[in-house]
Amino acid sequence: MEGDSVTLNTDVSDLQRDDLILWSFRLNSSETRIAEIYKQIVSVYDNEENTERFRDRLKIDEQTGSLTITNINKLHSGLYKLQIIRGEIKHKSFSIDVYGILPIPVIIKYSSQNVSSSSVSRCSLLCSVMNVSAVTLSWYKGNILLSSISVSDLSISLSLPLEVEYQENNIYSCVINNPITNQTTHLDITQLCQSNSESNQTSLLLVVFLLVLLLLVISAVVVMICQRRNYTQVKQEAQSNEEEVDYTAFTKHRDQDTGANGHDWMVYSEVVFEKMIV
Repeated sequence: MEGDSVTLNTDVSDLQRDDLILWSFRLNSSETRIAEIYKQIVSVYDNEENTERFRDRLKIDEQTGSLTITNINKLHSGLYKLQIIRGEIKHKSFSIDVYGILPIPVIIKYSSQNVSSSSVSRCSLLCSVMNVSAVTLSWYKGNILLSSISVSDLSISLSLPLEVEYQENNIYSCVINNPITNQTTHLDITQLCQSNSESNQTSLLLVVFLLVLLLLVISAVVVMICQRRNYTQVKQEAQSNEEEVDYTAFTKHRDQDTGANGHDWMVYSEVVFEKMIV
């Protein structure tokens, strides 16, 4: 898998000083030297034009000559050749295929069909994966393979249809796999394949709920308006009962002077009381 580390073993337990280990990478018709050990000196060629894909990824064991490729990716797929010269020449080769990380299959409902004659409701499903290569996409009913589709080296998108009855209780799953691993998505028929009647019932319940909520809001608004009106009316009545009354009183006191006829004069002073609220 991409991101893994791979070690190619020489099966040599202990290298001698004059042993020569040569590693090369062959892709199509081109062969490039990538590492070697000679006289116990390790050389790694990962910064040349033909070996740029191996930059900072190659490690060679000084004791055995084994080659490790770290953080491997699809560019490292190909044929690796080993040449061991220690009195005699030995050859060994390794074929590496690197597979990408698998996406999780996505299941969607893309159409439905009602068969009135048998009163059976069916829905059509589609399982899809994007940008994959060297994989197989399959539908399973339990452990039984229903259908599958494969792709080789091209990076493309795959889709595989399936038609089921919405009231089925069987377990369906969509699986994508390569020779190393797989990813599985299980089908929830209840969620994706509701009948029309169930959908209508759900919609009706939603409408009823919204109407009840609307009525409650309207009732609350009406109550608030009525309370506001009552409060305003009571306030106006209270204000109309307020009166301003002016009272004038006179106080009598005797003048010290006496008139010509011998009678006393009475002088009245005005006293005003203002604003009495009743």
